[in-house]
Amino acid sequence: MQLPRSLSSFLLLLCCGSTALVHADELAARQQEAVEIAQSLMQQLKHSMKHAMKNGGVTGAIEICAERAPAIAGEVSRARGWKVTRVSTRVRNPMLGMPDAYEQQVLSEFKRRMARGESPKGLISAAMVEEPDGRYFRFMRAITVQPQCLTCHGAEGDIPSAVAALLNKRYPHDQATGYGIGDLRGAVSIKYRVDGEEIGQ
Repeated sequence: MQLPRSLSSFLLLLCCGSTALVHADELAARQQEAVEIAQSLMQQLKHSMKHAMKNGGVTGAIEICAERAPAIAGEVSRARGWKVTRVSTRVRNPMLGMPDAYEQQVLSEFKRRMARGESPKGLISAAMVEEPDGRYFRFMRAITVQPQCLTCHGAEGDIPSAVAALLNKRYPHDQATGYGIGDLRGAVSIKYRVDGEEIGQ
């Protein structure tokens, strides 16, 4: 039996509305998990940095950034089955942390939102994204420059000469300096394939 046109249209709208609600619920659930993952990563990094500063000073902290930070991100990725990284448009090591096209777009949006007066605290972006190889949940959380960051990431006058020499030796292509307190340093980036296949590091 053929349904009346008005009823068919109503059922189609109802179906589309239900699908939208399912997608919204899915996005909200994944966003909550991503927030927890990002917090876990940053807490582990903060703990490692404090320990390094206490035992080895700034040079110890530089070693943590160079070696331990990527390892922690890898551990979190493997534990969760999600790809977890830190990205920036001004990287210290060009082999790590380079943003892809989507991440560049979100970082630019974060800058615009901050320029409009939005607080960087809790600044996040979450979306389902169709990519050539599948459908992904993408999440990013802003990382801003804190006072303790200036010793390694500040302007020329903020970085002690011994630290600058070590950075120049270890990172000859360093772009991650010249920041001020509250500047956007980059973001935690999380990526998860949602069409049946997990990705990790």
